[in-house]
Amino acid sequence: MSQAAVSDFVPADLDASSWENIEPLLVAMRDRGVENAEEFEAWLLDRSELEAAISEAAALLYIGMTCHTGDEGRQKAYADFIENVAPKVMPLGFALDKKQAALAKRFDLGDRYAILNRDTISSVELFRDENVPIQTELAKLSTEYQTLIGAMMVEFEGEEKTLPQMGVYQESTDRGVREKAWKSVSERRAKDADAISGIFDQMVAKRHSVAQNAGFDDYVGYTFKAMRRFDYTPELCFAFHEAIEKRVMPFVARLQARRKKDMGLDALRPWDLAVDPKGRGPLEPFDGGADLVSKTRRVFERMSPELAGMFESLGDGANDQGADGGASLDLDSRKGKAPGGYQYMRDRMRVPFIFMNAAGQHRDVETMVHEAGHAFHSMYCVDEPLMHYREAPIEFAEVASMAMELLSTPYWDAYYENTESLARARRQQFEGSLALLPWIATIDAFQHWLYTNPTHGRDQRAAAWLDLEQRFGHQGYRVDWSGVEQYRPIVWQRQSHLFGHPFYYIEYGIAQLGALGLWLKSLEKGEDAALDAYKRALSLGGSRPLPELFAAADLPFDFGDATVARLVERVEAELEKLPE
Repeated sequence: MSQAAVSDFVPADLDASSWENIEPLLVAMRDRGVENAEEFEAWLLDRSELEAAISEAAALLYIGMTCHTGDEGRQKAYADFIENVAPKVMPLGFALDKKQAALAKRFDLGDRYAILNRDTISSVELFRDENVPIQTELAKLSTEYQTLIGAMMVEFEGEEKTLPQMGVYQESTDRGVREKAWKSVSERRAKDADAISGIFDQMVAKRHSVAQNAGFDDYVGYTFKAMRRFDYTPELCFAFHEAIEKRVMPFVARLQARRKKDMGLDALRPWDLAVDPKGRGPLEPFDGGADLVSKTRRVFERMSPELAGMFESLGDGANDQGADGGASLDLDSRKGKAPGGYQYMRDRMRVPFIFMNAAGQHRDVETMVHEAGHAFHSMYCVDEPLMHYREAPIEFAEVASMAMELLSTPYWDAYYENTESLARARRQQFEGSLALLPWIATIDAFQHWLYTNPTHGRDQRAAAWLDLEQRFGHQGYRVDWSGVEQYRPIVWQRQSHLFGHPFYYIEYGIAQLGALGLWLKSLEKGEDAALDAYKRALSLGGSRPLPELFAAADLPFDFGDATVARLVERVEAELEKLPE
């Protein structure tokens, strides 16, 4: 079906940020009579379009808030929505879920609706009225965290800089500059560490209450069902942790040993991990967001005319800000802008928005093609009439973005005309594709500990974090923290997912293995075969179970020892081919 199949039940000019506007439509959906399968399917399409309008209203408000964290009007508008609109939508949404589940039993619409029915029934089973105000409080706490982080600035070399802008100094060949910059950022984060811990204390307690209200012993069981993790268990997550410890940590150890030797150091310090170990200056792939977009266009033009057309539709990135719903890109870092990067689909207009904090670094290139991958996923599903199926499970949604990082590497000469810089960038991508996995394991294992020990204190939390750092590494692995030990127990506060998207991180690990699998396919069977598999799987959106989405891309749905070992071996083989 195409977009034309969607009915006109929802007015085209509906302002869905207003409860007064959407309540009558939700009530009409709840009270509408449905007497046959055809009417049920029409009801589903109408519900989808109404939810798309509400989702887009929330998206525009969130985009506005993150683009301008210092704008009180935008902050208030977003806060008003999550405090006064979203809580009222939830009970009526639950009523619609119950009606939909009952209608699905009366009218069999076939296998196409199997996933929708499964997910709806799960939502019905989880919903509790008493959790609505708690979830509102959690959303407000997440905004508090975003505001605190967005306001963090550092005075450095006579200028006020955002924390993302400070990242470039970790690539300086001057070790003194790196140390000073690292300490400046760490000191700034430490000033708000107690406030951030206070926010998180409340979040853990409230999430535990949500789980108990829904009949679960802890938040782990609740969130696995809430996040629709029907195809794997906590035990499989633990198997992933073990595979990373066994197969990837030796790889990281070899990288760290070579880094220390190349730099001529007796010990690596936290500010020695991002600089080029051979003393070359930072990679300089672009100058400003517009240049980043221009060069990324050239990458996709050579890679795939279809992808190039999709990317071009997003605009040129010149002073574009999507806070008011018009543009599709807001790329440059600036004061008063939330940290990080994301792609957010505006579900009614069906146009993606990309947000990032570009500061002229190579990691910005990675973020650009990563978020472009998410946008491609959304655009491949644009004609799907059911909003529920335009959103894939996160474990596969991240395959779309992470695979694009790897598949685009043959064309990175668009960013780097110098062959040495190009080789460095590719090496950094291949090494990083594996070196990221221990951090993912750390964050996932940390969350399992947090929510199975919900009454823990801050000292216990710090100890648990340090234990996991010792196991999985990241900045703690074979790195000397002497003299700056006080910052190490709060490193976890930098991971925004812990605050706004609890338990959303193992997905990156599962997806990275899938992305590496697609990259391996491009090496063994050719780029066209890999891109065909990419499109075939992405076009399914979320209409099939997770293992079937992986199968559509010719990938195994496996994240245990054998899969990890094979991928580590191949990455190391490819790295051997690259000049250092």
